[in-house]
Amino acid sequence: MSVSKLSEELARAGCETEVFTTTANGTTELPVIPGEAARIDGVKVTYFKRITKDHTHYSPALLRKLRKEVRNFDLVHIHAWWNLVSVLSCRIALKHGVPVIVSPRGTLSGYSFSNKNSLAKRLIHALLGKKLLNASYIHVTSEREREAMEKLTGTKKIFNIPNFIAFPAGIPVEGITQSDHLRLIFLSRIEEKKGLEILFEALSDIHIPYRLTIAGDGDTAYINNLKKFAEELGLTNNIDWIGFKNDNKFDILQQHDLFVLPSYDENFGNAVIESLSTGTAVLISNNVGLATYIEQKKFGWVCNQDALSFREKITSIAEQQDELLRIRKEAPGIIRNDFSERALVKKYIEMYKEVIANG
Repeated sequence: MSVSKLSEELARAGCETEVFTTTANGTTELPVIPGEAARIDGVKVTYFKRITKDHTHYSPALLRKLRKEVRNFDLVHIHAWWNLVSVLSCRIALKHGVPVIVSPRGTLSGYSFSNKNSLAKRLIHALLGKKLLNASYIHVTSEREREAMEKLTGTKKIFNIPNFIAFPAGIPVEGITQSDHLRLIFLSRIEEKKGLEILFEALSDIHIPYRLTIAGDGDTAYINNLKKFAEELGLTNNIDWIGFKNDNKFDILQQHDLFVLPSYDENFGNAVIESLSTGTAVLISNNVGLATYIEQKKFGWVCNQDALSFREKITSIAEQQDELLRIRKEAPGIIRNDFSERALVKKYIEMYKEVIANG
């Protein structure tokens, strides 16, 4: 979402923007014609066939096309890392003297290094990745991510600009139906780093009435294990699993009292801003990139990455109806101002101009 929204806003601002990507759609392929440019939401996009079906996304066709045309561009902006499209595209661009900006999107955090395929990541970083990153510019979306990158690489410069967020059409109505229980919602992709097990443990020994809505999808086996864990803790009757939601996600968020994100690692957290845009307060772990912003704006609560901390916060929040109402009234307008498309696209264009001038 962040990458497509950025591309669309750049195109609207008059920047000639072109996207090279693969046909990857999870383990399947997108129903597109590989190698043929298409105009999508005002952006020129070319999808290239990949020959691996895993996260490496190896696409010789994309790399050949980039090698042939890279000099036609003022700069290359690469999103994410740890796949053969990102790493090899970075190498090609730098080899041809075209400046590169890398947006890690959380893939270069300490958690990422120590989580999956950690040995392979460390080898790639030592042999090739660090050299490429040192020769590139880095774009992050939070101070937490900036600090992680400063420890990892001696890059030319780090730019900190938030993600673009798609907001609902209008400012939401302030009031919602009152309830005799606290309405919690988790809306995100369901995976290990989101920390749902910690939330479940917190709720297993809580003494206030509540319901938890879980909106999202993920690996079926992992979700089944989560459901089994919830059953063992006696939470099943208090949890509604509603699956992935998109078109009506803002309506769903607004119908709840508190959005909860207990992540182990989150470079930004789009859903945090989406929730606040509807007036729903947030409770997040201190490992979410937006934690400092939430504390500064007083739009929610930040707690440690453990069940006891979440349990105590949720219990306390249930008694703070006036504070939940204040956030519902104040947050939507301020969020739209702080993350306005006009202001953000200006910052991105200024970043590009600076890199081009120095490159």
